[in-house]
Amino acid sequence: MNERSITINAGNLSLDGTLNESDMAEQIWNSLPLQGTANIWGDEIYFAIPVSTTEHLGASDLVSSGDLAFWPPGNAFCIFFGRTPASTDDQPRAASAVNVFGHISGDEKLFRGVKGGTDISIVAKG
Repeated sequence: MNERSITINAGNLSLDGTLNESDMAEQIWNSLPLQGTANIWGDEIYFAIPVSTTEHLGASDLVSSGDLAFWPPGNAFCIFFGRTPASTDDQPRAASAVNVFGHISGDEKLFRGVKGGTDISIVAKG
């Protein structure tokens, strides 16, 4: 399978990401382009998307900075870039188990400049 890259646009910020080989990544890829409004939860941005699924095998609340994940209870696209209110150390932790489907290619810490309510769009890079 070819590497699938996306571009995440949040206000004036534009960062690329790469999707992994998971079924979740396939669902996200097939639903592009996506649009939403940023919700902020610590160093996480999330927004509801028109995708619905359950926790996949390997779903976890422990994620890495830069991970892109889907949160099933909120049908939400999540971007992790640091500590969240659920973190017990410096590692990001989701509110509950998420399906990780990709990773930011650049400096995910730049998302710290994005405010709640910012329009976000996700498109296939190409």
